[in-house]
Amino acid sequence: MTIPISSGARVWLATGRTDMRKGFDGLALLVQETLKRDPHGGHLFVFRGRRGQGMCLFSKRLEHGRFIWPSPADGTVAITPAQLGYLLEGIDWRLPQRTWRPEAAG
Repeated sequence: MTIPISSGARVWLATGRTDMRKGFDGLALLVQETLKRDPHGGHLFVFRGRRGQGMCLFSKRLEHGRFIWPSPADGTVAITPAQLGYLLEGIDWRLPQRTWRPEAAG
């Protein structure tokens, strides 16, 4: 699966080894303090642990609205890459609606 990344986003590889026990908040702090980058700026940060395993940190914050998330009663939900794009933009990915479509050219 491909994560939709905006054309202006950069991908940053953290060189060396990272303590993967830091978790999301710890890695975000590492991005901010060590890499001197904004962990909420829409970029992708990739880390590698001591044994060669890795973790990608992808953070998305909506300025307005909220993420439309499935209910825990739904169990595990599989979505398409297009639906992930909607979800990350705060659009209801379950039933996206066109606002208008032309009937004919001209």
